[in-house]
Amino acid sequence: MGLSQTDSPILNNRWSDEVNGMENGGKVQAAETILSMENITKIYSNGFIANKNVNFELRRGEIHALAGENGAGKSTLMKVLFGEEQCEEGRILYKGKEVKIDSPLSAIKMGIGMVHQHFMLVPSMTVAENMVLGLEPEKAGFLDKEEAKKRTREVSEKYGLEIDPDARIRDLSVGLKQRVEILKALLRGADILILDEPTAVLTPQETVEIFQELKRLKELGHTVVFISHKLGEIKEICDRITIMRDGRTIDVRMVDEVSEQEISRLMIGRDVLLKTDKTEAKPGSAFLSVKNLNYTDAAGQKILNEINMTVRKGEILGVAGIEGNGQNELSELVTGMKKNRSGQILIDGEDISRKSVREIRELGVSHISQDRMTYGVVADAGVADNIMADRYYRKEFKKGVLLNRKKICKETDQLILEYGVKCDDREQPVRMLSGGNMQKVVVAREFSSDPKLVIANQPTRGIDVGAAEFVHKKLLELRDKGAAILLISADLTEIINLSDSIVVLHDGAVAAYFEDAKTIDPVELGEYMLGIKKMSREQIGGAVHEQ
Repeated sequence: MGLSQTDSPILNNRWSDEVNGMENGGKVQAAETILSMENITKIYSNGFIANKNVNFELRRGEIHALAGENGAGKSTLMKVLFGEEQCEEGRILYKGKEVKIDSPLSAIKMGIGMVHQHFMLVPSMTVAENMVLGLEPEKAGFLDKEEAKKRTREVSEKYGLEIDPDARIRDLSVGLKQRVEILKALLRGADILILDEPTAVLTPQETVEIFQELKRLKELGHTVVFISHKLGEIKEICDRITIMRDGRTIDVRMVDEVSEQEISRLMIGRDVLLKTDKTEAKPGSAFLSVKNLNYTDAAGQKILNEINMTVRKGEILGVAGIEGNGQNELSELVTGMKKNRSGQILIDGEDISRKSVREIRELGVSHISQDRMTYGVVADAGVADNIMADRYYRKEFKKGVLLNRKKICKETDQLILEYGVKCDDREQPVRMLSGGNMQKVVVAREFSSDPKLVIANQPTRGIDVGAAEFVHKKLLELRDKGAAILLISADLTEIINLSDSIVVLHDGAVAAYFEDAKTIDPVELGEYMLGIKKMSREQIGGAVHEQ
């Protein structure tokens, strides 16, 4: 049995002792508590209570998972710990003393580091230059590059994390960029390292590497906070888990004593289907055809090279690949957001080269962009305005020359309910929602338009298992109704479980095609993603079906 916040209030260090005792058959463990967050309450200016009396404890030398559905309060709690937000109530004890963490700089000085999901690196600079940003060694008034490289090598050797100090960040793989972020925190003396969704964009091989790195840090006495929606990874790498729901601490458990199903039930408050249950696809005729597609960016760099693929009605074609290999450009070319290309894109037999984004959408195309903040939502607009953005101009939502507000409100309220969007009301600005609920707004708009073609680019990134289950179910429903679906995802479990067929992009070209996703070995898939393996033209040719 784990500790529930509702029946175990903190009295000084009582909460820490109770948790330790309950997790060791009633005997208090001797592991040193390095940090305690006690009764943390955070209320935003609009009255939203993000954290209410939250308790969180870390022990030296443990990997501690922080889990919960979107909007549960995980990010807010870690922002309080890292000094990005200030709490209204509660206190933080660090190394036995009460501390005030009023900024990220003060957190870093204390020995608390954070690696954000979106890396905070300067692409044009070298590894060494990024490593010493903010604490640059100087020589004659200029950056001492040799000293920067020396410091980089020293911290790299100390922790067994190999990195080239002279490499440019833009030339590194995602896994190596993440390594630089971790080394940056360690160089600044981090005893506690907060990792936000650290494996979200990694291949299986890179995930193995990061796990080895984290285990080494643990052996050296560092404490790691592992924020993740991937329950299998939590089971594999973490010692304990704190589960949050609705801004509260729900439970604290030893990871080896709780199942994935139980974790998901504690997170969501109900049983969640962790394995996608789908029927056999019945593909029809080709609906999207991409022929000899090439794309060169504004800097003159060739991003896509002779791409050929087809998505049929009633089929999910998955696109796997390490981010930055052309997947995003492919989705934006198909949806008309980018134009500088050669080759053909046919939607239901129509060449879309001269069509606007709206004209392409009117062909029955829905698009979930990987960048929801830039292309998915208007952050300052309300939930209703965002959901109705693709249809407000249609006749059924007009009353003469004016908008039919009654019909718009009815439609919006129905979709908020159907898609489980957690919001105060339909007028609440989308920027006030959690990332997962923002994504639900996007999905509600894109899936409710009766689409014939869905371009789903990272549709479940950063959302919890319950919301991901819902999105997967909706995608399969659309497929079974005859929609053609192009699924782009960095989550290999998602790609393999949902897709009927899979193409792999590497260096802007199709590196592999698997006609039956059920037969795929994830490790082999990762080798194609990394460019270790590449199929012949004849093998890849199966990705193209006649229009």
